[in-house]
Amino acid sequence: MSVTPRWSRKKPHIPLLAVLLLVFIACSILYNEFSIQQIHESPDHAPHSQETSFTYVKPNLPKGASEVLDRFSSCNTTRNYSGKKIQWVDPDAKSGRRSRVNQESCDVFSGRWVFDNTSYPLYKESDCPYMSDQLACHKHGRSDLQYQYWRWQPHNCNLKRWNATEMWEKLRGKRLMFVGDSLNRGQWISMVCLLQSVIPANKRSITPNAELTIFRAEEYNATVEFLWAPLLVESNSDDPVNHRLAERIIRPDSVLKHSSQWEHADILIFNSYLWWRQGPVKLLWSAEENGACEELNGVGGMELAMGAWADWVASNVIPLKKRVFFVTMSPTHFWSQEWESRSDGNCYNQMTPITLEGYWGSGSDLPTMRMVDKVLSRLGSKVSVINITQLSEYRKDGHPSIYRKFWETLSPQQLANPASYSDCIHWCLPGVPDVWNELIFHFL
Repeated sequence: MSVTPRWSRKKPHIPLLAVLLLVFIACSILYNEFSIQQIHESPDHAPHSQETSFTYVKPNLPKGASEVLDRFSSCNTTRNYSGKKIQWVDPDAKSGRRSRVNQESCDVFSGRWVFDNTSYPLYKESDCPYMSDQLACHKHGRSDLQYQYWRWQPHNCNLKRWNATEMWEKLRGKRLMFVGDSLNRGQWISMVCLLQSVIPANKRSITPNAELTIFRAEEYNATVEFLWAPLLVESNSDDPVNHRLAERIIRPDSVLKHSSQWEHADILIFNSYLWWRQGPVKLLWSAEENGACEELNGVGGMELAMGAWADWVASNVIPLKKRVFFVTMSPTHFWSQEWESRSDGNCYNQMTPITLEGYWGSGSDLPTMRMVDKVLSRLGSKVSVINITQLSEYRKDGHPSIYRKFWETLSPQQLANPASYSDCIHWCLPGVPDVWNELIFHFL
C-alpha cells in the first residue's frame, strides 16, 4: 500500500497561476525581441533608442544644385560624424549567388612564388613605351633583377598561361577600364605593357595623362583605360596630378561623377584601400547646401563609399552584359621586423620573397578586409573578387624602394638614409601587378 505525501493531498492553485504568468512573460519577451530584430533588419524602421537611431541615406540621387568637388573645395564648418548610413539593397541578395571566382574548384589565390627565369618576365621594361618612371626600377638604378623572374604557382592547379593575342580577342569591340588609385594605375600600365607588343605601332595610340587615360588598339576596336578615382566616390582629390591636399573631402553618398565615365565600359576593374589609411576624412553629403562637413575615420569613410559604389553596381550591372572585378588591398612592407625579427628597416634592399606561408603584415588591415568582403558578398554574382592580398604579402622584394623617379627634392639627410624615403607601396614593373593581370585573364 502506497503512502501519499501529506503536502500533496490539497494541491493549491498558486503554482498553476505562477506557470501561466511565466508563460505570459516569456511570450512577451519573445515578441519584443522579434520586433527589435525586425527593426534591425529594416533600415526603413529605425527605433528611437540611441543605439540604433541611424539616419539612412539613399545614395546616387541626382543633385543638380550640389557644387562639384575639386581641389579648391573646403568645408565651412566641421562637426562630429552624425551616424548616417548608406541605404542600398541588392536585388539579387536573397539568391545568395556568388561570383564565378569564388566558385572555382581550385583556389588560385593560395600558393607560392616560384623562381622562373625561363618564362618570366612576360615583357621587358625597356620594350614598353608606356612605362611609368614611378615603376621603372631598372631604369632608375636597380641592378638586381630577380624581382622580375617570380611566377605565382597555386597549390593544386595552374594559372592560365598569359597570351596577349587571346586577351585581345576577349577584348575585341570592348572597353576594359581600371578605376581607382595609383596602385590600380600601376596595374593598368602593366596590362598595357602586356598587350601592346602585338599591336603595330601605327595601329595603337594613347591619350595624354588625364583623369581618364585611354589606350586604343585600332584593329581590335578595343580600349584599355584608366580612370583616376582613388576614393571611388566624388572627392576633392579627383585631379590625377594635383591631389596632395591637407584636408580630404568626399561626397560619401555619390559616385555619379565617376560613374558617368565608367558606366559604358564592358569590363570594370576597381580597387580602393590605400587612401583611406591616411587619417580622417571630411564628409560633405549631397543634401548639404551650407558647406557643413562631418569628420570620420578612414575605415568608416571607406565603408560609406563602398556602400555608394555597391548601390551603383547593384542597380546597373547585369553580369551577362558587364563584368565587374574588385581587386583587394595591396599590402605595404614598411617594417622589416615583421618578417625578420630584430631587424630595423623596410623594403629597401630586399631581394627575395617571404617564404613563410600565411605571412601577414601590418600593411594589410583585417577589419577593412572583413568590411569589404561583407559588401562584396551581398553583391553576389555581380562582382568577381580578385584576392591579391596574400600573394602580394610575400613580395617584400617587389617594391620600387629608392629605384624610381621622385618628383619632390630629397634632402641630404634622406639621401644618407635610403630606407627613409623608400617607396614600399607601389610595385616595380615587370613584377607583381603582372600576376594580378594574369588572374584577370584567368577569369575572363
